[in-house]
Formats: sequence, C-alpha cells, structure tokens
Amino acid sequence: MARPMSVKLDPDTRARLDHLAESRRRTPHWMLREAVAQYVEREEKREAFRQDTLKAWEEYRTTGLHVTAGEADAWLAQLAEGNDIEPPECHV
Repeated sequence: MARPMSVKLDPDTRARLDHLAESRRRTPHWMLREAVAQYVEREEKREAFRQDTLKAWEEYRTTGLHVTAGEADAWLAQLAEGNDIEPPECHV
C-alpha cells in the first residue's frame, strides 16, 4: 500500500517542476514519483557495484590472485575484435 510522504521544495524548484510537468503533460506528483524511482534504482545499482568491488578487493587481499592490466587489455582487445576467448588465468 502506498503511503504519502511530503517533500519540501524551494519555490524556484517547485516552479521548474510545475513548468516541466505541464510541458510533458504530466502531474508534478507523477514527475516526483518517476524521479525518485529512477534515483533509487540508480543508487541501488551503484551500491551493488560498490559491494562487489569491496568483495573483490578482499578476495585479492586474501589470495593475491590477479591479472595484470596488460593481460586484461589484451583480452578486452580480442573481445572487441569479435573473438570470443576465455579471460586470462589469475595468478599470484
């Protein structure tokens, strides 16, 4: 069930929102809901990426396994050329 939430906007931002909503033939309410939904989705993806990064860093610190930048670049270059090759092996 949706629950109401108030958002306080300064007069300039409110006027801009109203103008944009009118030009898009939407309500300010719809515009705010859409903006919040897009923001939350983007930030959830950003947080998932951050968590994956922290996990990878901890795994590297534990095992020392890695590929060099040169190895990664060579692999990516092959992929860019359309060659479906396996990634390089990790090593210490």
